[in-house]
Amino acid sequence: MNRISETVNKGFGLVGKYRKPAYSIFEMQSHTLKKLLISAAKTSFGVKHNFLEIIDDDNVMHQFQNQVPFHTYDQMFNSWWAQSLEGVPNVCWEGISRYYALSSGTSGASSKYIPVTPQMQKNMRKAAIRIFLSLKHFDISNKLVLKNWLMIGSSASLTKYKKSWVGDLSGINSYKAPLWSKKFKRPNLEISKLKTWEERTEMIVKYAPYWDVSVIAGIPSWVQLTLEKIIDEYKLENIHQIWPNLSLFITGGINFEPYRNNFEQLLARPLQYLDTYLASEGFFAIQDSRNDGSMRLLLDLGIFYEFIHFNEENFDENGNVKGNARALLIDEVEEGVDYAMVISTCAGAWRYIIGDTVVFTSKGDCRIKISGRITQFLSVCGEHLSASNLDQAIANLKDKYNVAIGEYSVGALAFNRHYKHKWFIGLDDMEPPGDFCKLLDDELKILNDDYKAERGAMLAMPEVEFVPKDRFFEWKKLQGKLNGQSKTPRVMKAKQFAEWCNFIQEKKGS
Repeated sequence: MNRISETVNKGFGLVGKYRKPAYSIFEMQSHTLKKLLISAAKTSFGVKHNFLEIIDDDNVMHQFQNQVPFHTYDQMFNSWWAQSLEGVPNVCWEGISRYYALSSGTSGASSKYIPVTPQMQKNMRKAAIRIFLSLKHFDISNKLVLKNWLMIGSSASLTKYKKSWVGDLSGINSYKAPLWSKKFKRPNLEISKLKTWEERTEMIVKYAPYWDVSVIAGIPSWVQLTLEKIIDEYKLENIHQIWPNLSLFITGGINFEPYRNNFEQLLARPLQYLDTYLASEGFFAIQDSRNDGSMRLLLDLGIFYEFIHFNEENFDENGNVKGNARALLIDEVEEGVDYAMVISTCAGAWRYIIGDTVVFTSKGDCRIKISGRITQFLSVCGEHLSASNLDQAIANLKDKYNVAIGEYSVGALAFNRHYKHKWFIGLDDMEPPGDFCKLLDDELKILNDDYKAERGAMLAMPEVEFVPKDRFFEWKKLQGKLNGQSKTPRVMKAKQFAEWCNFIQEKKGS
């Protein structure tokens, strides 16, 4: 047994001996917040918001909420992060921020610059090790764990900007990856640094026969597209013909269920799935149990969490938080409720509304599922359809009628002085049921009472247009988001939806 194998076996042994800490989740988060405030007390942000006074208060968390307002990305960047990007030290976090992750998300085309501090990188590495060790709870042998891990992501190439380096988070973390991980990771850094997704994928396809891949990690749509290209290139029936040891898919950033049926058609046998919640702003949660598809929040890795009930009282129709909104602490949440997540981090984000909504599946164990985005919900006349409602409706139709749906997007249109939802669904190889619109409408009525009520009033029957699934990737390329990390927006707002409709119309005429 070599030294790396011995290390892995020892690590797995430690998992079995692990015990929950004696202190509560509330105490853990209180401790995390105090550490953040102490580290940033002498920064420009900390001085303005009286961090030293907050630290001395008997109720640090509530005093912090009283002193510091919520921040969107634009507010955080325009008032603070733009200065540190220019090389100004001690703005929101101690020292100079050398790295910035470029993130465009799903709601807009412009790039966002998210600071990634050494402390945040260190905590992300700790989270990655916890994923590695959590494999003890999955049915995958140490022998398979030690084979190749294929990481499908964006380019690892970074660009110099004054005193900083900017690029995708996966690229930033590639330069700080532990030496032991190089034995497992594919592709290597040289391939990962190629600028375009097409170039990186071409090299992955080229070297696929030389790798013994047991684990794949990435966003489902991009992983699926990569596997399809390998299967096409080598005339395979399924991916297991070239990678017989493939056993685990580490996914994250998006609900996997809408992709499951199509993805599993590429396999000779089912995989195990391990979900993660990683964003440019931090590593928030991982699935640490094979039998529970929810993820456990990482409460001790430099992130303080708050949660705003995602409803009309707290958010307007565009997903903007209202002035009277109140955030709940970790011990105040309820299970089964949609919350917008608010974070304060060791990268200098303070009461930052990240844009995702989550649902607690177990309050005691701090287990969550991602339920959507605060800007990705349909409510033109009070129907309040969340992204999770849309995903569930599609998943139900796929199960009932064996329809191989891939990507989809939805927008709202004016219709005879009322409204209707128009769906664009990626479908290539088979005909959908003839009454698909009615079936979809019925599913949504079951899932959401507000939708059911509005369908009898201001909301007309939905319209569905089926398009080749490649249209979604062509659209991403046109938007400059063909990178292996971007996600198709489930809900498009008016301007973006009009551009998308024009794009589809132009493709019909070409």
